[in-house]
Amino acid sequence: MSAVRKSSMVTGSGRKIKDNAADWHNLMKRWDKLNDEGFDVATNIVNLRRSQSDHLLLENSSSSSSSSSAQQVGGVSELEDECFKLQEVINKMVAVVTKMEHLMKLQQGIEDLEEFQFKGEGRKAPLFHTWNTKQFGAVSRVLFDSFSEELKLKQTILQELAHTSSSDLCMVYLSSWLHQPFIPTHTRLTLEALLLETGHRPL
Repeated sequence: MSAVRKSSMVTGSGRKIKDNAADWHNLMKRWDKLNDEGFDVATNIVNLRRSQSDHLLLENSSSSSSSSSAQQVGGVSELEDECFKLQEVINKMVAVVTKMEHLMKLQQGIEDLEEFQFKGEGRKAPLFHTWNTKQFGAVSRVLFDSFSEELKLKQTILQELAHTSSSDLCMVYLSSWLHQPFIPTHTRLTLEALLLETGHRPL
């Protein structure tokens, strides 16, 4: 019998853990989509800031005109729109991390229940292949901590990006947003290990 077939027959704690693993996968896919959307918006903000800086340099080197003032007002309005879009992306990321926290707490509840059921000795046989219940809890905490810290970085970038005059610093912010330093490769490998253990990926 295949691992997927066996895991599809589990009930109780195993069923909840398997469902949680699928939810983790879906939330991380949602996060990645939002990260791509946010990067595009952040890039627009940086380009608008550069355009405004170039425009100011031209104004300072020549006499100001009503048309240049109108362009500047339009640029500010466009920048505000893009900042609002980035805020919306961050708000959606907050919702994703909130759901991740809920999954972590659900897993903690499963641990507590089994601690009570097995009187502190733990389950003798693994629910799926090799992991015990506490290992699923540890994975949930690792995943939640990574995305929680990355969210804090994204919120900082949002606060700073539109007000940064340094082009080099803007590029640092963009790079940080894109490469997500708090979600390294091993975090994604942790998810893959979870999916393998619960039968969502074939061994």
